[in-house]
Amino acid sequence: MNFQGKTAIVTGGGRDIGRACVMELAAKGANVAINYHSSSEGADSAVAEIKAAGGNAFALQGDMTKEADVKALVAKTVEEFGKVDTLVHVTGGILARVTMEDMTLDHWDAVMAVNVTSFVLAVRECLPHMGQGSSIVAMASQAGRDGGGPGASAYGASKGALTTLTRGLAKELGPKIRVNSLCPGMIDTDFHNIFTKPEVRTHVANITPLKREGTSEEVAKLAVYLASDDASFITGTNVDINGGLLFS
Repeated sequence: MNFQGKTAIVTGGGRDIGRACVMELAAKGANVAINYHSSSEGADSAVAEIKAAGGNAFALQGDMTKEADVKALVAKTVEEFGKVDTLVHVTGGILARVTMEDMTLDHWDAVMAVNVTSFVLAVRECLPHMGQGSSIVAMASQAGRDGGGPGASAYGASKGALTTLTRGLAKELGPKIRVNSLCPGMIDTDFHNIFTKPEVRTHVANITPLKREGTSEEVAKLAVYLASDDASFITGTNVDINGGLLFS
């Protein structure tokens, strides 16, 4: 995989899977624009590491559910690097576990905004700057396949929407631009540190054929592969990466 001379935007790039995608893209030669919301330390340290290794990167704080912040990120990317070849959209989250009985419209709207609207805004703003052979990779979830765990129905629905958007945009944007998504299962990230009980994580790992959680780096390698020219005949896919926990 070679990203020399190419420019990538990674949203949610300050920690965990997003930061791993940033570092993998930079290692393959890409100029990287890093969006972060609150993980400034991870984003800034990524820029420092990339520049120390001779690469090019910048980090910009922004809320990807806000149109103005998305526009600012894309504008700075084009100003710095001239174009956008790849969008890796990692922004998203469960926000809280809320059952349908306790569901508020504010919570529903917030989950849809961070997981779906942010992706739509990022794609829309990048499109005018993407040429032939560009690629988009979204971060869906196993929850989009199976509905998610307790209190995660809104999150699962939002990630299911991403899988459908992936298929629709692949048809709409092809042959110029490829669009794919990943559906991670149990990955060792702050997501599960915050929202999943340790005993649940242990149980899930034990019933997985590989008997462990995945890592951010493993997810990043797959994301960057899908973004690369090596995956030039792959579009509209939602690729599972879950250690065999769910087959689809």
